[in-house]
Amino acid sequence: MDTAIKEAIEREQYLTFFLVNEECAISILKVREIIEYDTITTVPKMEPWVRGVINLRGAVVPVVDLATKFGMEQKPVGKTTCIVIVEAKFEDQQTTVGLIVDAVSQVMELSEDDIQPVPDFGTSVNMDYLLGMAQSGRKFALLLDVDKVLTTEELRDLSLVSSSVENQGLGEFGGEEPPSPAEAGQNLDQEN
Repeated sequence: MDTAIKEAIEREQYLTFFLVNEECAISILKVREIIEYDTITTVPKMEPWVRGVINLRGAVVPVVDLATKFGMEQKPVGKTTCIVIVEAKFEDQQTTVGLIVDAVSQVMELSEDDIQPVPDFGTSVNMDYLLGMAQSGRKFALLLDVDKVLTTEELRDLSLVSSSVENQGLGEFGGEEPPSPAEAGQNLDQEN
């Protein structure tokens, strides 16, 4: 096999983004899309790092605040805040989850040689969540393992939230527009 072809096959692309002051990266193969930060519907009794759910073209998608999950100081939502929609593995099935990030940076191509082991110090992110570190300019980007960032139990809980919201048909997630005040009044009159 041609060396250039072999090298291209062995290289993988990563999407880099910022969480507080840390640059992180996830495999582009896990990324479904990047959307603008918009309204998130809160769901009662969820972990503090689960911001709620969004309606993504009719599908209910749970949204996770990675900074809160990692115990980092939260930054307020800004112009560059966005939601990265990723596919995580849960019981051999793909689960769609939104990750709130402060800003998307770039797509970088890495080979195995570009990835360094994680040192035992100096990062606020749990070591179990990391695949390694890759040089990004003068700093390093933390390579996150999306399948480990959310445990199987956490993914199951998020899947249950999505199913519950879809089954209850709450507001915009039920596929029906709520009645206008006039219609609501008419319906009330008809019932009486």
